[in-house]
Amino acid sequence: MYQINFNNPIHIYFIGIGGISMSGLAEILLSEGFRISGSDRAPSPLTHTLEERGAAVYYGQKEENITADIDLIVYTSAIRPDNPELTAAGRLNIPTLTRAQLLGQMMKNYQVPIAISGTHGKTTTTSMVSEILLEHKADPTLSIGGIYKPIGGNIRVGSSEYFVTEACEYTNSFLSFFPKIGIILNIEEDHLDFFKDIQDIRSSFHKFAELLPANGTLIINGDIDHYEEITQGLACQVITYGSSPDHDYHPTDITYDASGCPSFHLMQRNGKDDVFSLRVPGEHNVYNAVAAIALAGLLDIPTETTAKALLSYTGTDRRFEYKGEWNGVTIVDDYAHHPTEITATLLAARELPHKTTWCVFQPHTYTRTRAFLTDFARALSLADEIVLAEIYAAREKDTLGISSQTLQAEIEKLGHRCYYFPNFSEIETFLMENCTKGDLLITMGAGDIVKVGDDLLQK
Repeated sequence: MYQINFNNPIHIYFIGIGGISMSGLAEILLSEGFRISGSDRAPSPLTHTLEERGAAVYYGQKEENITADIDLIVYTSAIRPDNPELTAAGRLNIPTLTRAQLLGQMMKNYQVPIAISGTHGKTTTTSMVSEILLEHKADPTLSIGGIYKPIGGNIRVGSSEYFVTEACEYTNSFLSFFPKIGIILNIEEDHLDFFKDIQDIRSSFHKFAELLPANGTLIINGDIDHYEEITQGLACQVITYGSSPDHDYHPTDITYDASGCPSFHLMQRNGKDDVFSLRVPGEHNVYNAVAAIALAGLLDIPTETTAKALLSYTGTDRRFEYKGEWNGVTIVDDYAHHPTEITATLLAARELPHKTTWCVFQPHTYTRTRAFLTDFARALSLADEIVLAEIYAAREKDTLGISSQTLQAEIEKLGHRCYYFPNFSEIETFLMENCTKGDLLITMGAGDIVKVGDDLLQK
């Protein structure tokens, strides 16, 4: 594998430079004096930021973009082997690294690299940890999988020993990392276009945990089924949190304010009892916060600092994000694209004052829709009214004979009314005719369904 000498900046080309993670890595390297170029399908705020900071960005992935003066090519798992830029790199004998391999090499440059993993909650927890470290004046370098307003984007370049990043299990990418501290928030079935089954996924997380050195620490949700199988044989310290007093940290006495935001007591195994309040809704965010608190405790950050930071944290883009009011209807957008995430979001919505909950859901990928069809139907049925958009294909092609109408039929089998429209304009027209003052409208999914709420707010 090609090894980067970070004391000798080179010319690195990113295939897919506009991705949320790729753009962040490119920005860090720009700050280190590297020459950066890359390509993406279309302009975006992320590519514009990179251009402003000196990167050369090409729109459209073409063979002629790859020139002999490029020293290294970086690409993501979404790039196919027949990609014209990747094949051109091969012809020119330009070395390549995956995004995860590059990120792993970058982590080696920091004394305290922190990797936050789990099927759900990575972006929120990474943002909470970021808020705490910033409040502590720790000057961390941050790589977040979403737009985090306090840093004006998804990346922050610091000068301390702390490096914080999300660690995604898809294609086993997090196995290329070199963390000293790891967090595992949860482990569930997902990405079944890559993993065989839940055991395959659990095996991947176990291998991730094994990456931690003997002087490192794993913070793990003890409510994960048989979590001891994940921690078995580890040389590092293990800290657990969860709903049981058997864990090192567990929340009690969870209450909600008028906005659905929780407060809770946090009990520690040593008998310490602290009170924390959040400004993001839902019980799932209590457990995200507990993981962040456990990390703060490990880093000897004062409890008062942690509590102040968490009370300041108001969320990340597309994570139960308040978008505005439209004709008396509250519009919220959420990235949920897995049944567990949908359930958490819709249960959180119940704590908000409103009349009818409208969930406008855009399924993400054909394989995920097929794998969780029944679970999606049950989770979405927590909403009062369900509207489905067509499946967002992302990296896939429609070869499975499944559509949003398949999901609609599954929801209706449960005795719940469900509407389907093939395009956003029809969805918007329907909502304009049926939503009333006092309703809560949630646009939901990992695709571009956010456009529906944005369009309504312009009307």
